[in-house]
Amino acid sequence: MKVIMPSYYPNFACIAGACRHSCCVGWEIDIDEDRLTEYRAAEGPLGKRLAESISMEGGAHFILTQEERCPFLNQEGLCDLIIGLGEDHLCQICADHPRFRNFWSDRTEIGLGLCCEAAAELILCDPVPMALTVLSDDGGDETPDEEEAWLLDLRRQVIGLLQDRSRPLTDRVRGMLDVCDAGYPEGSPAAWAVRYLALERLDEQWTERLTALSGSPLEWDAPAAVPDTAMEQLLVYFVYRHFPAALEDGDIPSKAAFAALSAGLIRVLAALTGEPLTELARMYSAEIEYSDENLWTLFETLGEA
Repeated sequence: MKVIMPSYYPNFACIAGACRHSCCVGWEIDIDEDRLTEYRAAEGPLGKRLAESISMEGGAHFILTQEERCPFLNQEGLCDLIIGLGEDHLCQICADHPRFRNFWSDRTEIGLGLCCEAAAELILCDPVPMALTVLSDDGGDETPDEEEAWLLDLRRQVIGLLQDRSRPLTDRVRGMLDVCDAGYPEGSPAAWAVRYLALERLDEQWTERLTALSGSPLEWDAPAAVPDTAMEQLLVYFVYRHFPAALEDGDIPSKAAFAALSAGLIRVLAALTGEPLTELARMYSAEIEYSDENLWTLFETLGEA
């Protein structure tokens, strides 16, 4: 079994107290069984804090403060569990974030989610085209099945199209959609903003941006101070992360349309607000990619188009 990673993956590092959008705020933090056993056995003042900070209602998780902060996130933006026990004693969800994994018969693919501002900066500001590399290989003889092999080859072709910098970006996006037998999502950015407003939303700032876009006359080609290289990286990220979902529903066109729609909407929001692409991509990822309900609602909507 191989572990596959994007070329930028090894360069990621949490920026801890310097993070403006801590993953320890506003997110429910589940505790896996191994760590729950360890935390219950902890002694001293930290053990007492742990006992008072864990709820078993609906599954083990930390009880957030009134400000929706993890009870172990201190005022310097650092984790008291890491300070007191060490990084190896974090619960699995904290140790993994913002990493994601997709599983195939012959490989596990890992990546970094754009919901993390450090990951967004690393991915979208990299001038070098993303390449997939082998992080580890146990020498096993697993092979992808026929459906997986076909999808892997298609995704490889799509990423190659998107990274062909001899062509205008709009042509590359069209090439991706054509090869996947998909159409560009119909409707104006304002109309899609209304659809996104109907999804589950967590951050009021995201709601404000969608509301502003819903009343805007901007079209998809509105001028934006966004480098083509950043848009390329954004599109490739969505393709790498979400094409494997077609193994679940067999719907490849909706995954290509999702990549085009997501990148297009983020770009139009940049044109509307003047905010950095990295910040808008971070918000989009947190609101859409980390809600299965929102993500699959969009896949189904695009699959019906």
